[in-house]
Amino acid sequence: MFLKQLGIHPDWQFVDVYGMEPELLSMVPRPVCAVLLLFPITEKYETFRTEEEERIKAKGQDVKSSVYFMKQTINNACGTIGLIHAIANNRDKMNFETNSSLKKFLEDSLSMTPEERAKYLETYEAIRVTHESSAHEGQTEAPSIDEKVDLHFIALVNVGGHLYELDGRKPFPVNHGETSDDSFLEDAIEVCKKFMERDPEELRFNAIALSAA
Repeated sequence: MFLKQLGIHPDWQFVDVYGMEPELLSMVPRPVCAVLLLFPITEKYETFRTEEEERIKAKGQDVKSSVYFMKQTINNACGTIGLIHAIANNRDKMNFETNSSLKKFLEDSLSMTPEERAKYLETYEAIRVTHESSAHEGQTEAPSIDEKVDLHFIALVNVGGHLYELDGRKPFPVNHGETSDDSFLEDAIEVCKKFMERDPEELRFNAIALSAA
């Protein structure tokens, strides 16, 4: 429903990934062009995040200039930013309505820096209103912008044969190595498993795939 409200034709859909075993992954419609992971922000994760950032800054990494990445400056907007990351890095596969608010946002922000994109989203009324109306249609009440939430969304995408993790709380995309259209879902789930392995006592993980309808 959220995609439709943003002016995207229903050629693609978000579907739940019910499990990470091969037989459950085989139930996910193909092709898959993005995976959103919902996970808890714990002390263990924050320690890892700091160490990962320092390691990447020291060693460097290859990030293609075509990767669309934006920072998160709005509290509790990680789901919207995850969705923008998923769509923006697959915009050549999407069919947008002529008056699509998301298409206009992407076109306007394409040449911006990650920080400028975040600032633009803060003032972009059409997406904010759509996010709020969509959130209120859910079964549970959406948290207010100021409420502290310890669950977070990130997007995993394939850009130019590399699997990137896009998290607006991080200073840059994270390159997780090579992937392909055929192996992307399985490769993305391997990244999701690493999140789970870092917090084995936690159960609050959920993966959603952006799949062909």
